[in-house]
Amino acid sequence: MAHVSQLLPCDGCGQLADPQHIAVRLRRLEWATRYRPIHIQALVLGGIAPQSNDEFLYSPDGPFDGEAHRVLHAVGVSTHGKNRESALTEFQKLGLMLIHVLECPLSPEHSGFEVQPLLENQLAAAVTRVRRSLKPKRVLLMSRTLQSVADRLRETDLGCPVHPAAGVLLTDSSPGDAEIQAFRAVLGISHVQTA
Repeated sequence: MAHVSQLLPCDGCGQLADPQHIAVRLRRLEWATRYRPIHIQALVLGGIAPQSNDEFLYSPDGPFDGEAHRVLHAVGVSTHGKNRESALTEFQKLGLMLIHVLECPLSPEHSGFEVQPLLENQLAAAVTRVRRSLKPKRVLLMSRTLQSVADRLRETDLGCPVHPAAGVLLTDSSPGDAEIQAFRAVLGISHVQTA
């Protein structure tokens, strides 16, 4: 680990970061930017970026595991017989974008008790990014970790509606068919086939 004096707060997550942490963040931003729709119909907002690149939706390599798999399944994008680029292009064509309030995974030093202050501290930056840069038509909260800040997000002028709703369990468990249909309806993609 880098000497404490070499660590600076990361602007993507607020954690003290070494150069490797910043490099990983920048690489993931580059991956996600490649699949950003010109007009974002729906922004899917998670709490904390996953540790594994296989679970990070926009990673160019490996299988779609964990969060990445659940997000694609929920929006009806099948990964069967497709490479990552094809599946991600299909997600992009639906006008969807996935981001996290904490753009970086939690460092091993952070316990569950320390997550809330990090989310609270990064919320303003996430709101600014949504309002000024992404400008979606709607936002759907998909993570249980965002429940504590959901009211603040709904009360903030994001320029679009914020839906907590059906996607709350998306990253924490396997949602049922009713939850998936409600999730798709909020996203405005209820016409897609079940993946």
